[in-house]
Parts: sequence; structure tokens; C-alpha cells
Amino acid sequence: MAQFYSPKRRVTTRQNSPVLTLTVDNLDPFGQGVAHHNGKAVFVSGVLPGEQAEVQLTEEKNKFAKGRLKRLLSRSPQRVEPRCPHFGVCGGCQQQHADESLQQQSKAAALVRMIARETGVTPQQEPVIAGPQYGYRRRARLGLLWQPKQQRLVMGFRQAASSDLVPVTQCPVLHPELEQLLTPLRACLSALQVARRLGHVELVLADNGPVLVLRHLDALKEDDRQALQAFARTKNVTIYLAPDSDSLEKLCGETPYYQVDGLRLDFSPRDFIQVNDHVNQQMVAQALEWLSIQPNDRVLDLFCGMGNFTLPLARRAAAVVGIEGVATLVANGQYNAHKNRLNNASFFHENLEEDVEQQPWAAQGFDKVMLDPARAGAAGVMSHIVKLAPERVVYVSCNPTTLARDSKVLLSAGYRLARVRMLDMFPHTGHLESMALFINGSAPEVAAK
Repeated sequence: MAQFYSPKRRVTTRQNSPVLTLTVDNLDPFGQGVAHHNGKAVFVSGVLPGEQAEVQLTEEKNKFAKGRLKRLLSRSPQRVEPRCPHFGVCGGCQQQHADESLQQQSKAAALVRMIARETGVTPQQEPVIAGPQYGYRRRARLGLLWQPKQQRLVMGFRQAASSDLVPVTQCPVLHPELEQLLTPLRACLSALQVARRLGHVELVLADNGPVLVLRHLDALKEDDRQALQAFARTKNVTIYLAPDSDSLEKLCGETPYYQVDGLRLDFSPRDFIQVNDHVNQQMVAQALEWLSIQPNDRVLDLFCGMGNFTLPLARRAAAVVGIEGVATLVANGQYNAHKNRLNNASFFHENLEEDVEQQPWAAQGFDKVMLDPARAGAAGVMSHIVKLAPERVVYVSCNPTTLARDSKVLLSAGYRLARVRMLDMFPHTGHLESMALFINGSAPEVAAK
């Protein structure tokens, strides 16, 4: 997610500060209300645009302040009742009190503002790529903690601004197939002999059913293994055991997979896959359209993971080369390309933060470039993209700050920013995902749909 104020300036904590009456006039992407006092922006969680509230200042910096909501004096028509009983305590969601349109509008507007401020180009606002607001997450990691005094196992998510666990029995943003496992899973884990020595549990929903990864700090005895297998049979769950951060043992069940663009991609439960399947399907389709792949095209897919874009691209192009820094993802991409009979897709295991000029793929030529970097962006490879001079570049970003920074390299080289769309990949959170299309020279622009 983007930071819209500098976190490194000196912070002054207000002791016994007066209570101010403020009216919020904007919402930042994190769901914080933005008011103004004495010419300074004041960020207040829990207050929406148009609402008046009594606010106590908690921190002050040179250009902005933070406040705590004391009392809400008026209510916005865009305020809704959060569906999660843990909202406001659990740190997972920040915006369940705002309706869908307000969340999306505030994020999309923030994206346009940041790109315009950093590049001087004001992109046209386009419809948000979105899916269901609830039941969308197909992956979650829950902490496990044994409380000796209460003699109970706590399973939950981290509290906001804390390492404490919030016990959860419901999570409306989780896919229903995963949410309904929460209560029986905690009961199962609590009954294990190793219950006092568990680290966390990961839940993943594959297209062929739920997957569970259990991090255990002590070896599991046979009785515990049998108990987990019984749970797996009852709930139709695939279970993996993780005795350490590097090892993974499949206890029972099928190899998980998901489908995109008519392709089946097998994966390990520790592999990165997009959390929101509905948005992922639309995102891949939009990237394919924007790149306007022709049968003779050679396409470069940077930060390719296990081939979420690479393999759909390979169905349309003459050749696709995927570059990824995680060896297991490269291996899975190669495996899935072979399994889907895509002989024109090749993968390289390379660190794109190093000198890419010396990497074996760099001497090849490409007509189109796709990239989907992590939050740090793609600074190490942008100059080489310019050198390749592709006709089109599609950049998928999870951080608008680094997207804006990297965009300037392309714009300075004569590319134009043709399209930008926000991806509502994580409703109710401060994550701001987007994708942008850059076109080289006088190539025709893609017509908006």
C-alpha cells in the first residue's frame, strides 16, 4: 500500500491535548478520514467524508497530525455497518464502515493524484476492476498461541498496531469454504498433543478444495497425525505439515491447483498466488487485451511468479520468456508450461535487482513487456526495458509510489501513459493495486471498454 505522508519525520505525541471538533472532507486509501485544522491535515480513523466528529490529537508532525475519534457528531449516508464482529480490533480490515463505492472512489482518486503529482501526467479515471466485497480471500495465515493459564489454544489474526492475537470465529472476507473451517479447525488443533507447540496455520482455497499448512515446532506423534487425517477426511481438506520454514510434507490430499484463462496451474501451498481470484481473472484478461498480442510477438514477463500471466500470454504469442527470482516458482512455471503443452514458454531464475545486462535473457529481443513486481517496484530493470524498446508495456503494481517512480523512466524515453485502472484486489483494506499501459511512440492506443 502507498504511504501518503512521510513516516520518518520527528513525531510529537500530544499529552492531554484538547478535543477538537472537525469535519472530514476526504478519505485516504487506508480508510482514514482527512480533516484540516490550522492549515494542517489531520488523519482520523473511523470518520468518513462529510462527518463531523470530536477528535483528540495523538501525534503531530510538521505537515500533518493524527487524531483519535472521541465522538461522532454526524453520520455519512455512505457509512455502513461492518459485517465482521472483529472489525476495529483485528488489524486485517480498515474500511468495512465505508460502502463499496466510497472505498473504490477514494483509492482510484488517490492513484490518479499520485501519478499526476509524480509524473505530470493526469490519467483518465477508468472503471475499477472489482469482484465481491466479501468472501473473496482464498488465502489467510492465522497465528496460534497456547495460553497456559486458561489452558486453551488461541487462533486468530494480529490486532491492529499490535502483535497480540485476536481470536476469530468469523472472517467475512474469507471465502466461505475457508471461513466455515475456523471453528472446527481450532477445536481439532486444541485437542492435539502438540497443541502447546504450534506456530501458525495457513489456509488456501485451491480450485480442487481447501488446503491447510500447519507449522508445528515439535515433531508430531502418530496420534496427532491420525487426528489431522480424520479432520481432513471429514472436511475434505488437503493437509501439509511444516516442521520448519523450509520443509513441507504432504500429510494427505491432492496437489492444489487453480485455473486462469482456461489453463490449470498446479502450485505448492507456499507459492505466491493472487488472493482474489475474481479480480485475478479480470486482471489477466485486461493485460492480454492491453498488450494486444499478435501471433508473431515475442513477450517478456518480468517478476513472473509461477506463470499467472506467462502461460496465458504463451497461448497467443510466438514465444514468452518469464523471469523470476524464486527458484520454486520458476520450477512450477516450467512444470505447468509442460503440463499445458505450451512449448513456447521458457523461464529463467534470475535476480532482477542485480545487473540484468549480464543475465542470459537480456540479449534477446521482445515486442511486448509485462511486469508485476513486488512493492519495491522494478527500478533495476526499467532502463533495460527502455533499451528493448517494446511496442507496449503493461505494469501491474501493488504500490503506486513505485509505479509512479518507474513510470517516469518510460515517459522520459518517449512512451505515453495510455491507460490506468485500479484493481480492488483487497476490499476493506488500505492496499492499492493498479495496472498501467505504456505505448511506445505513435503506436495506436487501445480503445476503452
